Amino acid sequence: MYILHALPDSAGLVVHCLLREMGVPFRLHLIDRASTERDAPPYRALHPEGKVPVLETPDGPIFETGAILLWLGERHPGFCPAPGSPERAAFLKWFVYTNNAVHTTVMELFYPERHAGSPEALPDFLTTAAGRLSGQLALLEAMAARRPDWCAPGRPTILGYYLSMLLRWILSFEESHPANRSGDDYPALLALARSLETRPAALAAAEAEELGPTIFSAPSY
Repeated sequence: MYILHALPDSAGLVVHCLLREMGVPFRLHLIDRASTERDAPPYRALHPEGKVPVLETPDGPIFETGAILLWLGERHPGFCPAPGSPERAAFLKWFVYTNNAVHTTVMELFYPERHAGSPEALPDFLTTAAGRLSGQLALLEAMAARRPDWCAPGRPTILGYYLSMLLRWILSFEESHPANRSGDDYPALLALARSLETRPAALAAAEAEELGPTIFSAPSY
């Protein structure tokens, strides 16, 4: 059995959805954001920095969202191109781009005070990061519009769920935030998100984390 350690409505959501899609036995351990559990030695043995998500596996604990997803994809076929397949290279470049570039930018926009350097630099930092996000989303939208098998509406894939979770975060920015976006500006990504959020696995994950029914296309809090 796997054990998924996560905060509600965190990057663990994509892992949570995929574990349910894969139909594997797992236990969900949702950590209270106000608790000190992640600072305690038992949790630091799972993740030395006390971050989430962490997936306990027969091979030991795995952290970093991208690493967890790729590990699951290799052990449970059908959710991404298999190593050695013709589509693997195209999938990997967009998966790593999503993980390394887009996920990073969104986190910078959520926690700009950690990256701006000073309060005075905050407005310029937000403007620059929001502009970077616009360029990244344009590239992802063009990729999703081509509907490759490993990222197509209605197909539960690790990249499809990953992009849908990130879209949830992006659509949650307040109207006054520089990174505020409308899903209508990204029809291919929005179609992908809408097709996945109605799946039984996503609905079950949403219920467990108390996120509402339209978790990707119309986030509510």
